[in-house]
Amino acid sequence: MLLAFDTSSAAVTVALATPTGEIVASSTTVDALRHGELLAPAIAAALESAGVTPRDLTGIAVGVGPGPFTGLRVGLVTARTMGEVLGIEVAGVCSLDILARQSTLTLPVAVATDARRKEIYWALYDGPAADGSRRRLEGPAVDKPAEVAHVLSGLPVIGRGAVLYGETLGVESAVAAGDEVGVAEYPSAEVLATGVATRTLEVVAPEPMYLRRPDVTMSSGPKSVL
Repeated sequence: MLLAFDTSSAAVTVALATPTGEIVASSTTVDALRHGELLAPAIAAALESAGVTPRDLTGIAVGVGPGPFTGLRVGLVTARTMGEVLGIEVAGVCSLDILARQSTLTLPVAVATDARRKEIYWALYDGPAADGSRRRLEGPAVDKPAEVAHVLSGLPVIGRGAVLYGETLGVESAVAAGDEVGVAEYPSAEVLATGVATRTLEVVAPEPMYLRRPDVTMSSGPKSVL
């Protein structure tokens, strides 16, 4: 069984999938202030619902951001700790890639999530390949919405950033573009699990994806998650 979860946004999303990517349990709770309280019970509930124990897990997939530090840290520390204790592989996936994969559109799309401080994390993606995967063309990056409006304008945009700053960005919602799923505000653990199981999402090291903010000078590079 593959356990997948993402805490890079205001949502805590968890899913359990078979080796072929079939989802057997999942949950999503939106609460930006309670990642630490919600993740462990959600994992336990998914395992119980599927009738399995942690020892039945063969792998873990986790969203690596970009996202606010506190929530992102909860997911990555949990994934790496479980992987170490259980002796199983932990696969990281860019959380913006997860959102892009959630769209059913056959068009190029953009993803924009809430970076707080009135900024967005964003990336651009090509149209889907035959297996549903999307190639990232640009990003991820973090900017003020007005600074990247010319880049995203006219594209269907997935993510919370499109909901919060759609007018500023001058973007077309995924719904207006004909997306059957609609505007996905948060990364889905179901899509993460299926994408990793079927190898249609690019896997990276389970390290936090931190981005230099336009108004902040970072010192000495990324911080450790442990």
